[in-house]
Amino acid sequence: MAKKLFLASLIIVGGLFYAGCSATQQPLYNVQGAQAQSFDGRKLTQAQVEKAILQAGAQRGWVMRKVKDGLISATLNARNHMALVEISYTGSSYNIVYKNSQNLNYDGINIHKNYNSWVRNLDNTIQLDLGGF
Repeated sequence: MAKKLFLASLIIVGGLFYAGCSATQQPLYNVQGAQAQSFDGRKLTQAQVEKAILQAGAQRGWVMRKVKDGLISATLNARNHMALVEISYTGSSYNIVYKNSQNLNYDGINIHKNYNSWVRNLDNTIQLDLGGF
C-alpha cells in the first residue's frame, strides 16, 4: 500500500512539474502575409517597407542586417537567449519567420513564450512605423 501511495505521489508531483514547465512553452508564432500600408491606405514602395522594418527592429533592440533587396536578417539577444528571424518583404506585405534560437527550448513545434512576445512586438512596431508613411 505504501508503495502505491509513493508511486501515485510521484506521478502527481511529476505532472505538476511538467505543467509548470510547459506553461512557458507555446506553439511557434510566425508572421505571414502582413499587409504593408500607411494609415490612410496609400500603397508603399519596397524601400519604405524596408525602412519601417529596419527602424522598428532597432526600436525593439533587434540587430537588423539587410541580406538583399526584399530580405532582412534580424537577431535579438536578451540575457542568455538569442532569437534569429528572417523578414522577407515587398511593397505590399512582409513575413517574419523563425530561423534559429538559443536557450529558448524550441522543439520543432513549441518555443519559450518570450520569443512569441518579441515577434509580436516587432510586428506591432513595424505596423506603427508603416502607418506613418
